[in-house]
Order: sequence, then structure tokens, then C-alpha cells
Amino acid sequence: MSDQFTHIDKDGNAVMVDVSEKDITERTATAKASVLMEPDTLARIMAGTLKKGDVLSVAQLAGIMGAKKTPDLIPLCHPLALTSVKVELTCNPDRHAVEIEGTCKLKGRTGVEMEALTAVSIAALTVYDMCKAIDKAMTITDVRLTYKDGGKSGKFVAS
Repeated sequence: MSDQFTHIDKDGNAVMVDVSEKDITERTATAKASVLMEPDTLARIMAGTLKKGDVLSVAQLAGIMGAKKTPDLIPLCHPLALTSVKVELTCNPDRHAVEIEGTCKLKGRTGVEMEALTAVSIAALTVYDMCKAIDKAMTITDVRLTYKDGGKSGKFVAS
């Protein structure tokens, strides 16, 4: 691991990393997040009885859109030509949670970890937004990278 920051030059100025010399490889990243809530909130999501509509479908679409907007949201992220963004939301009654998983792919010179993390974060925020009228105590938690492959650093699998 390098002891030098890659987004700051020798004079302390912010810089976007130059990836023009990197090889084009297939790159994949998966991230996960959870939204913990009251049991009744989850029951209403599952039953489709919330006034704002189908929470899971709207959050899925928001997550996909979020991945595509990552360079607009996070300074110094490269705009990427994503070839695939998948966001899946599942209800987990045992945890009183909506579990979110997002996977991004491309063939390019830089990874898609930030896009996967943004996808699940935006999906989680959308779940919160659509349910906040009945459950302001929801908690967005466990946002994390679980898998990454491609590029010079190779594969990462969270333990």
C-alpha cells in the first residue's frame, strides 16, 4: 500500500488521477447496505401499502441512477462508461431490514467501487425518504464494499 495520497499533488493541490496509461480491463465491484426499521414499516413495504408507492422498485431505480451520477457527486471520480448496473433490494423480516446489493461493471482503466457504493447508498436513502413519514428512526447501516475484481490490484473479497 502506497504511503502517498493519489488525489493530492506535491504542492497539496487536488488532482484527478491520470489513468491514461493503465490497461483496459474488465472491472466489477459489489457493495451492500441495510436499512433497519420498525417491523410495521417493513410489513407495509412488503404489502405495498405505503402512500408513496412501491418502495423497492423506486429505490432500485434510484440506485441505478445514483451509480451513473457518481462523478457528479464525488469530487475527482472519473466519468465512466458503465456497461452494467444491478441493484437488488430484499426484505429481511428477521432483521426488520431492507437489504441492498449493487453491482457495477465496465471495461476500462479505473475501478467501479465508488459507483457500487453510491448505488446502494442512494437506494438506501430512497427507502428512507419513502418511509420517513411513518418511521423517522430508521437506520442506514453496513454500507460496505464486498467484492472487487479487475485492474492492477486484482481481486478483493470482504471477509
